[in-house]
Amino acid sequence: MARYAGRRAVVVGQTTGIGLAIAKRLVEGGAHVLLTARTAQERDQAGVELGSAARVVAPDTVEAALGPVGGIDLVFADAVPTARPLLAYLVDHGAVVLTAPAPTPASVRALAAELIARGIRVNAVAPSCIEASADDTAPLPPLGRLGSAEEVARAALFLATDATFTTGVRLPVDGGLGHP
Repeated sequence: MARYAGRRAVVVGQTTGIGLAIAKRLVEGGAHVLLTARTAQERDQAGVELGSAARVVAPDTVEAALGPVGGIDLVFADAVPTARPLLAYLVDHGAVVLTAPAPTPASVRALAAELIARGIRVNAVAPSCIEASADDTAPLPPLGRLGSAEEVARAALFLATDATFTTGVRLPVDGGLGHP
């Protein structure tokens, strides 16, 4: 599958779960991926899972790793402050997708407005009731089950690559639970 062939992506802020699921789908689709992982063990494990199309680095070495790479097309980050240092490397008409529940609709719209002149789209997924992060005592969402990191990854990739006329949106990925 060459859906993302030729694209360069950076996935920062989430080593396991959602970030790793995004990186896997990108690699499977032919993209070159730079993923951050905090510990040497996480870096080794992610490197084995992703193979040679991905490079796994410590979070504090991302900018050095990007130096020789040139422009990147896609940024997946857990928060606006995590994404901000990467904006200088993002090519015009690229995309940023925030992947943690924390970004407010106002912060997503503000970053989208800041980057619109470059044709860069900014959106967010707002995951909730996801298997790895769910509270065992919380009730199930209306869909009757917990979601998976893979389901959040598919939503994030949709916003990054297919939703080409969408920017400033925060998409709940929550099994129908809803967000305020």
